[in-house]
Amino acid sequence: NKNLNYFVSFNDEYEWKGPFYFIQGADPQFGLIKSWAVGDTNNGDDEWKEEIKLTEQAVQAVNKLNPKPKFFVLCGDLIHGMPGKWRKDQERDLKNVLKNTDQNIPLVFVSGNHDIGNAPTRETIDNYCKSWGDDYFSFWVGGVFFLVLNSQLYFDSSKCPELKQAQDVWLNEQLAVAEKHKCKHIIVFQHIPLFLREPDEDHDYFNLEKSVRQEIMEKFHKAGIKAVFSGHYHRNAGGSYRGLEMVVTSAIGCQLGEDTHGLRVVVVTDEKIVHRYYSLDELSSQGMEKELLDMLAKQI
Repeated sequence: NKNLNYFVSFNDEYEWKGPFYFIQGADPQFGLIKSWAVGDTNNGDDEWKEEIKLTEQAVQAVNKLNPKPKFFVLCGDLIHGMPGKWRKDQERDLKNVLKNTDQNIPLVFVSGNHDIGNAPTRETIDNYCKSWGDDYFSFWVGGVFFLVLNSQLYFDSSKCPELKQAQDVWLNEQLAVAEKHKCKHIIVFQHIPLFLREPDEDHDYFNLEKSVRQEIMEKFHKAGIKAVFSGHYHRNAGGSYRGLEMVVTSAIGCQLGEDTHGLRVVVVTDEKIVHRYYSLDELSSQGMEKELLDMLAKQI
């Protein structure tokens, strides 16, 4: 089932009810911090203690937010171990942290390259789905249509071309559904950014190949998609293409730039989508409730 219902009042969610917000995080990536420090040679039991603490802090901060976010999405690289490598302990420990998320805040998971492999196969995708749910799906919240995509199928589908084709067919069907229902906005979640800063930038590890990127950007533009939220870069970045905003969010876990461990607060209003990245310390602070209310009030 590629169209999962994460929300109880599914039929009601087609209707716009006013501004709301959600939390986006990326790359908890249990195991990367120590691997990065030691050149990926140590995979001992204590390898991801720091990521456990950071993700616990993220969950506690999200739980304390008032009003509550509509959901909390994690945009891929949930753990560091590639398919076939010391993964079970990392998965177990991440799930033990995430199960403490307030039960009234649904969790949405996005697959990343460390979750299904840089060149995924049917087996690696099936294993991910057994652990975390579907690798692509859609859902509605308050008249807004959300699409979760498997961006590895755009990065390298050489070992499972039929799965990329299936996602492409499904995506076209979903965009037709969105048009039929006249949704307020369409928002996409995926792990790999379309681009980091410029739509025509050169291809590298952290973005999609230029011809693939151009095709997707044009499809999204024509469909009226407002924003794509991603991770993967372990730094904050972003840009725009013909009214489509590309938002690249830094990591809960290991930082590869100058940003702090953090999460993004995304406010959805009648007219627009506004967002700000907060450090975990900022999100946990006493003044966060007032800041949230101010953010929402300014957009109403």
